This record gives sequence, structure tokens and C-alpha cells, in this order.
Amino acid sequence: MTSTPALPSEKAKPHDFDPLTFFDVSYIYGVMANTARKQREWQQREDLILGVARQMLLEGGYLGLNMDRIAEALEYSKGTIYQHFSCKEEVLSAICTQSLAQMADLFAQGNTFSGRTRERMMAIGEAYDLFVKFYPHHFQSSQILRTVSIREKTSEARQQRFEAVEHRCIGIVSGIIRDGLAQGDLVLPMWISPEQFTFGLWALSSGAHAIMAGKPLENLGIERPYDTLYANYHIMLDGVGWQPLSHVWDYEQTRARIRQEVFRDAYRQLELA
Repeated sequence: MTSTPALPSEKAKPHDFDPLTFFDVSYIYGVMANTARKQREWQQREDLILGVARQMLLEGGYLGLNMDRIAEALEYSKGTIYQHFSCKEEVLSAICTQSLAQMADLFAQGNTFSGRTRERMMAIGEAYDLFVKFYPHHFQSSQILRTVSIREKTSEARQQRFEAVEHRCIGIVSGIIRDGLAQGDLVLPMWISPEQFTFGLWALSSGAHAIMAGKPLENLGIERPYDTLYANYHIMLDGVGWQPLSHVWDYEQTRARIRQEVFRDAYRQLELA
């Protein structure tokens, strides 16, 4: 009896090669690489736009910020600028968000200081002062950005980005306050939360720097405004009993340590500027 020959299996073998699948994968990887390149180019162009706009802001203030002048300075078409920003208020928002992110990074760096919780708060103060020196335009610009007429012209997405960075800054400061509460270094009144106390420090700092950015204060009897600001910090922190109190601790030595151990490179960069 003759046996029937076995038919070849229709199931593909493991080593079978599907050229269509191979070329599909190659195409996908090519599209991904091209997309990544375009995203990098987009971000680089946006950084250039913001760099020119920041310089205009420094030289001429908000009124000196102009979309046509930005395009002319970069030799871009106005259409290219408007692809990134729909109006100069959007540019202002992006500049403020970018610089505020640098402040958040400085706060995070200051928070690495090895010391008592009040000393870490002093490191945040040093970070704030450094930020003002690196970004002198920020306070005036952010105040303009907060006005209703300007804010209404910025997109919800831009507003959310700015607020997200603000929350990061507040979170770092209120985190140090919570550490101080947990370690028994201070006791806040029951009606004051760490975020509310952070707001008080924020108001003191930003208000003082906004005033110092204006006319000289010597005629008002304030010859060393930065030292006066630090004295008021200590009055506020002593007021809630934040240990160690200023009359029993050498905070000038702490300040010197902060500058040497945490912000040495930043101060060196300022000296070279």
C-alpha cells in the first residue's frame, strides 16, 4: 500500500522573513527620528526668540517688546514668530516661566544645604538673591503678567505652565517649614498653614526686591537694603520662635557656608559677568 506524501506545513517557520514587516518598522523608526529632530529644531528656535525678547525687555521694558522687532532681529518672517507665540503677552509669559524655572532650580539647590531647618531657609534666601542678580527683569515682568488685561491675552496652557513652576517654588519652601514643624524647630499659630507662612516670606522678599529695583533708598535712611532685608527675615523667623534664634546663632557664618558649599559656582559666575 502506497502512503500519501505529507503536504508542506502552511505555518510560517521561525526564521521566515517578512519583508513588509521589516520595511514597516524601518519607516516607523524613520518617522520617529524625523519628529524628534523637528522638535529639537522647534525648541532651539523658540529659545532664540525668547533670548532676543528677553534682551528687548531688559532694554525697553514691556513697551519695548515687539513681535516685528523680534522677527527683524532674528531675520525670521513674522509668520515664523507667530507659529510659536500668538502675541507679545505670550512671549512675556514664556520668559517669566523660563526664568521662574531657574528660580525653582536655585531653591532646590539651596535646599540641599546640610544644616538646621532655619539654616536651610536662609539658603533659600540666598537663592532668591542670586536669582534677582541673574534675572533683574523678572519681578517687573511677572507683575505685568499678573494684571488681568495681560493675563486674559495669554493661553490657558501658558498660564498653567507658569503656575506649575510657582507651585514647585512654594512646595520647596513650605516643605522646609513642615520639616521645621516636625523637628520641633518652630510652632506656627493654628490658623497659619505652612503655605500661608510661605506667602508671608514671599511677600517680604518680592516686595523688597521690587522696591530695591527702583530708585536708591539712601534718602529714605536705608543705606544697606540687602542687610535690612535679612534683618527683617530674622525678625519674622524669631517671631514664630524658629530655632535657633538669631541672638544665639551665628547666621553670618551660616551665610558664608551657604555661599561656599552650595552656591560657589553661581557667585563665581557673577564675578566673571
